[in-house]
Amino acid sequence: MLEIKELQVKYGNQPPFIEHFNLNLKDGEILSIVGESGSGKSTLIRSIIGALPENASVTADKMEFFGSSLLDNSQEQWRKLRGTDISMIFQDSINSLNPIRKIGKQFTEYICTHQKMPKREAARLAEEMLGKMHLAEPARVMNSYPFQLSGGMMQRVGIAMAMTFSPKLLLADEPTSALDVTIQAQIVKQMMELRENDGTSILIVTHNVGVAAYMSDRMIVMKQGKVVDQGRTKDVLKCPSGSYTKELLEAVPDMEGIRYV
Repeated sequence: MLEIKELQVKYGNQPPFIEHFNLNLKDGEILSIVGESGSGKSTLIRSIIGALPENASVTADKMEFFGSSLLDNSQEQWRKLRGTDISMIFQDSINSLNPIRKIGKQFTEYICTHQKMPKREAARLAEEMLGKMHLAEPARVMNSYPFQLSGGMMQRVGIAMAMTFSPKLLLADEPTSALDVTIQAQIVKQMMELRENDGTSILIVTHNVGVAAYMSDRMIVMKQGKVVDQGRTKDVLKCPSGSYTKELLEAVPDMEGIRYV
């Protein structure tokens, strides 16, 4: 469903930040990308959805979503595609929302932009999605401004919006980094249900090797803009092919001598 061959991303006149990246993501598959900060993980998924800054250039032999090239998309094509067939959960959702507009108005407008329905019905759908993200008192959240919510609550608002239309592809950039362990588990479960119920493919960027181990069918390890290890998740975890992957796994804390990855 998503095929990428020889992707390269450059910023201005700098050397390539990402190069020789290849990916073939299947329907309903969950693939995790792990690596240290600055390894190119977030740049990679932002390049897929056309959300890089203007000074970035993206080239590839192929970058296709269900056979259609993403590199050739017009602004109108991106507008129709983003938020519906392809959605993205950003690492810091509060920065993607207008700070002087209430959550309910923004969420309702988002729904009406992508699907024709009465505002009252869209508001009900928005409140329902907030409830699915285990936000207490969804009606109160709808009537709140972003600055009135905690970082974890805002992250769940962003996740709720991204999941509204059961996208075919969900791009998740550290979706649980601002959440406590209990809420992390709930959100991971919700994302897994999206795959099980709707066949959504998920490409998740995470520092949490435990989350990657639990969720993903396949894993890619990146360092300095290049892939240094990849394969089925259980194979990468049990028999890492590179020293960097071994170092990442060794950095996972253990409890009483047991490492839960």
